[in-house]
Amino acid sequence: MTSIKCPALAFQGQYGLPLSEIDEEGNAIRDLIEQGALFVSNHSGGKDSQAMLIRLLEIVPAGQMVVVHASLGDMEWPGAMELAQEQADAAGLPFIVARASKTLLEMVARRFENRPEVPSWPSASTRQCTSDLKRGPIQREVRRYAKANGFKVIVNCLGLRAAESPGRAKRRTFSKMGISNSVSTWYEWLPIHKLLTPDVFRAIDADGQMPHYAYSLGNDRLSCVFCIMGSRGDLRNGAARHPELLAEYDALERHTGYTMHMSRIPLMELSS
Repeated sequence: MTSIKCPALAFQGQYGLPLSEIDEEGNAIRDLIEQGALFVSNHSGGKDSQAMLIRLLEIVPAGQMVVVHASLGDMEWPGAMELAQEQADAAGLPFIVARASKTLLEMVARRFENRPEVPSWPSASTRQCTSDLKRGPIQREVRRYAKANGFKVIVNCLGLRAAESPGRAKRRTFSKMGISNSVSTWYEWLPIHKLLTPDVFRAIDADGQMPHYAYSLGNDRLSCVFCIMGSRGDLRNGAARHPELLAEYDALERHTGYTMHMSRIPLMELSS
């Protein structure tokens, strides 16, 4: 049997979960490790992904892990992919880059061309940016990796935390995904769901790592430079450091007649 640190005990100390939930989740993860499942660490380059990978390395054997980054090209903060790869390399883990066939701006322009009567940009309720640019490409690359390396069971690990939003607070920390097929069975696990933001930064610091430099600028989030749910501070940081990209977003907002941000305030105004 694989020798690992017991997830149940670690969860009890750091997460404060009810014992029944600890036992159920901890036992499920332990069983999946013993079955030889592949644990996929989704890594945006952000603080939560970074802390999650630190956590996973305490529990899952390195031979059953892979790190995957969904590249957003010029839309994402420079250095995000490099941070993810450096952390994977330092741990001796395989690193995969998943790329969509189009960028966010290309997706918005195509959507406007096909259906100009509906909002062209993603929204909190219709997040094509997540499904088309991240989740779809990641699942495609993970399937390829799993098939090539003989994995039949996949545990998709996400750094989502309850403190981020009411919607994320309601997410189950462990569940079976509805994408099973003859090749593989998928589960979803949120290893740091109960951590608060200070806990995340403490975990990174305790491991001798540094988070992405955007956080030192005051960013709350990290992925796209201009996120549909980004705070005003995040958007201002992005505008100050990437004015050319801001101009592209502004031009597309004007062309479509729709605004990017969920506040429905033009990006140029929000980021000024």
